Amino acid sequence: MAYLTEYQYYENTGNPHTEDANWGSYQYVSLYDIVNNFMLMYAGNHSLVNNEERYRILFHAKRAIQELNYDAFKELKILELEVCDTLRFVLPPDYVNWVRISLYKDGVLRPLTENIQTNWSDAYLQDNNCRILFDHDGNILKPSTSTIDLQRIEGTKKSIYLNEQSPYNNREGYCVDGDWYFDYGIGAQYGLNTETANFNPTFKINKKAGVINFSSDMAGEFCILEYVSDGMEAGDDSQISVNKLFEEYVYAYIQFAILNAKFGVQEYVVARARKRSSALLRNAKLRISNIHPGRLIQNIRGMDKWIK
Repeated sequence: MAYLTEYQYYENTGNPHTEDANWGSYQYVSLYDIVNNFMLMYAGNHSLVNNEERYRILFHAKRAIQELNYDAFKELKILELEVCDTLRFVLPPDYVNWVRISLYKDGVLRPLTENIQTNWSDAYLQDNNCRILFDHDGNILKPSTSTIDLQRIEGTKKSIYLNEQSPYNNREGYCVDGDWYFDYGIGAQYGLNTETANFNPTFKINKKAGVINFSSDMAGEFCILEYVSDGMEAGDDSQISVNKLFEEYVYAYIQFAILNAKFGVQEYVVARARKRSSALLRNAKLRISNIHPGRLIQNIRGMDKWIK
């Protein structure tokens, strides 16, 4: 492992264009170093793992890093994009799952609520007898936009309006370009769905299409997506790294994965490798949980608050 001088770390050898390239890098170990270290220290005729090709070790190292990103890492990626009139936010290529989706407005992050109802769909063209139409190749004809998508984009789909200062509070209405419109109400209003009651815009993720679909009042606004990455850095192996707290677990995972797939290895050897890998993962999770007295004291301060 090549270490950096302090000048290289802080100033990147005087390069003003990539001054921050090495900041924070000391707490991580690269994929290249992980594979080299494993082949040097854990593989060979004197070890359980021997005569293994480098590409196999590289494959299992990537799988270990992916599992860590899914399950253990507390590191999130944050992306800001402006939502255009189509009310779509294209998911980044390394997206795995979302943590929080917010509207950034007036210097404040406003968390959005996931719409439990479907706000997008595909559609087929039909004739007057509701029979599906096909082209000359036998493929189904589709419109450019489905009815439910069109209503969402144009703001003609009903949603709940929340404003305690307004007589229309808890009423279903239409939000068009940020302005609310309501039907003429007759009688009392009942049955507020508190699960969907939210003044902020709503969203629904279409994983297959790779987009987030928003309600109509999100047009022209900035969306902040906090998400979990797969850690593969768009396929660039030179950018893949893992926190040093998980380094020993990655070696144990590679060893277990190779022994588990190898013919003729005794079951007790595989079981021992599995237990070691699981124990190191639990230990690494505790290390990176970042629990220390300062955080606990900060949370306990709220216990003295008077609730009226």
